Amino acid sequence: MNLSNMIGPLTGGIGLFLLGMWLMTDGMKMAAGPALERILANATRTRLRGLGSGILVTSVVQSSSAVTVAAIGFVNAGLLTLGQSLWVLFGANVGTSMTGWLVAAAGMGFKIEAAALPLVGVGMLLHLTGGRRRRGAIGMAIAGFGILFLGIDILKTGFTDVAGRFALPAVGGALGVVMHVFAGLVLTVMMQSSSAALAVALTAAQGGLLPLEAAAAVVIGANLGTTVTAVIAAVGATVNARRAAAAHVMFNVLTGALALLILPWLLDGIIVLRDMLALDRAPGITLALFHTTFNVLGVFLMWPLAGRLTTFLQARFRSHEEDMARPHFLDQNLVAVPSLAVIALERELGRLGAMAVGMLRSAMAGEAATDDAESRAQVVGTLKLAIGKFVQGLNRASMSDETSHRLSRLLRVLRYYDSVAQLARAMAATACEPPASADRLLQQVRGWLAQVDLLCAQALVSRGPALMAMAAAADGVEAAYQALKAELLQAGAEGEIDIGSMESLLQRCSLARRGMQQAIKAANVLSHLDDPWEPARAADGTDDEADD
Repeated sequence: MNLSNMIGPLTGGIGLFLLGMWLMTDGMKMAAGPALERILANATRTRLRGLGSGILVTSVVQSSSAVTVAAIGFVNAGLLTLGQSLWVLFGANVGTSMTGWLVAAAGMGFKIEAAALPLVGVGMLLHLTGGRRRRGAIGMAIAGFGILFLGIDILKTGFTDVAGRFALPAVGGALGVVMHVFAGLVLTVMMQSSSAALAVALTAAQGGLLPLEAAAAVVIGANLGTTVTAVIAAVGATVNARRAAAAHVMFNVLTGALALLILPWLLDGIIVLRDMLALDRAPGITLALFHTTFNVLGVFLMWPLAGRLTTFLQARFRSHEEDMARPHFLDQNLVAVPSLAVIALERELGRLGAMAVGMLRSAMAGEAATDDAESRAQVVGTLKLAIGKFVQGLNRASMSDETSHRLSRLLRVLRYYDSVAQLARAMAATACEPPASADRLLQQVRGWLAQVDLLCAQALVSRGPALMAMAAAADGVEAAYQALKAELLQAGAEGEIDIGSMESLLQRCSLARRGMQQAIKAANVLSHLDDPWEPARAADGTDDEADD
């Protein structure tokens, strides 16, 4: 047998295995539909449930990458905490060992072609008659399962032929183990599938090309190879994506390091366990059991460390947004002294107000992209939640009437600034590209927005007598708004500007006006924190956003 005749079956077998894995994974994901999301979202309330859901979903879809991406998406969406996602990721690592059992059981114990070809035929029949419905997706998964079996069969035959003609260089000791670990890592990176690398290791061992210890080292390397894919996927990704990838790397590195340190004793223990379970003594079965066992050992290793790992990861890869969303002045130790706590709360609200008004000014200037506005709004929302939690603790303390009075005013200010942030986000999402013929109107809108911008800047710093001058200026801006609104409506009626552009300009002006009003209300309340009549004046319905 020449070289090409030996390489052909090996490469073709790997190709069929990858094709089958791809078809099976995509088919199962489409067939499952929202079930994948429901399982991960609803079954992660405890460590064991998160671990079980990761194992279950990975075993079904045969792709730890799909489960990892889904888990990261849920973390970013706020449906899973980082701590919950860790157990899904750990479970996904254990779930990948199901591939080893498929390869070992299907490829070593019976004639694969007897089941593979009917599976391909039935699967394609279901796929062709089911179209894009669930039946079609299930058919694609079944056909993929059959093709995967064919790939295993070709790999088994190919390695058996190669083993009969070649002997690999005997490299023993630690160097040999390291070389085989590296080989497993490279195989995984090249094929972008640890399952495919695992299939190669198992079939090579079954064919006599690799001794058991060397094949076990390749399996460890395949596990480590999945971390390279995760790291590449996390480059340029969100903070939580990088944290999840780091957790994936740490789990596999620690698990692999432990398995390598105790490899001879671990293999001896696996052989004893295999005999106790009355399993076949084929190398493939032993390696599948080894793969499962050392991943389970990794879970036991991480069990007491998970809390510390979560804390460690949350302190790493911090984004600017997270630093901004972290309270700078609130300290739970201040809750015991409410008068000091309220002062700290006032200072924190000053930070939040500067963010919210800054968002509005950027939106008016057209500087805030939608994504940026969403990110900044999330910062304000997160800081608002932190303030709410602080206030809840403060409510449990005994406080004077004066302190209680100030606290209620500050909560009113929190509401105003939150409204400013929401209006700014809506304004950033408002498209405004009037035609060239509307340049006159656009200049008028820009001039009016410049007046609003000035008042918003003054609202952050004006207190006491300065508010009187700001109130007079606000009256002038309101009168200019009503005149501008009438002119825009008239221009739309006369056809000087199309209706869509008219509505867009009116919406921008309305959002800017309402945001300015909320900022001024916040300034008024902050300026009259000690005024006992302020609640009566502010509770007359003017808290609501003004009508246009």
